[in-house]
Amino acid sequence: MNIDFMRLALSEAEKAFERDSVPIGAVIVQDNEFITSAGNEVMKRKDPIAHAEILAIQRACEILDMRILDQCDIYVTLEPCPMCAQAISLARIRNLYFGAFSPKYGGVVNGAQIFQHSLHKTEFVGGILETESELLLKKFFKNKRS
Repeated sequence: MNIDFMRLALSEAEKAFERDSVPIGAVIVQDNEFITSAGNEVMKRKDPIAHAEILAIQRACEILDMRILDQCDIYVTLEPCPMCAQAISLARIRNLYFGAFSPKYGGVVNGAQIFQHSLHKTEFVGGILETESELLLKKFFKNKRS
């Protein structure tokens, strides 16, 4: 685990915030080397599946020219939803590191707990730069309500 990659994921989340998308960022690394990053682009693309994790996985597969990312780790600012958790599992990503927990929409620790039901068991650690991730999300939704 490298905290600098989570900071980079937070930077991607801030870019998503500026695009008026839910501020979530993701970074994929291989052997502790940066491969790619993405922020949520749901609003920008008008695409309900343009989540940061999905975009980062797609880019990593293209960059590495493979569909299996079993030598890769992903850093995400928020606990992945069930769709993204399943994509992480299908890509066979080795480790997931995430910031804030998502009691309502999460799919790893909360909700569907996808990794418990998947053939590939991605290892995960949550709560990394949790406060920073939560503050950005709270700011986004507070702005939406005002």
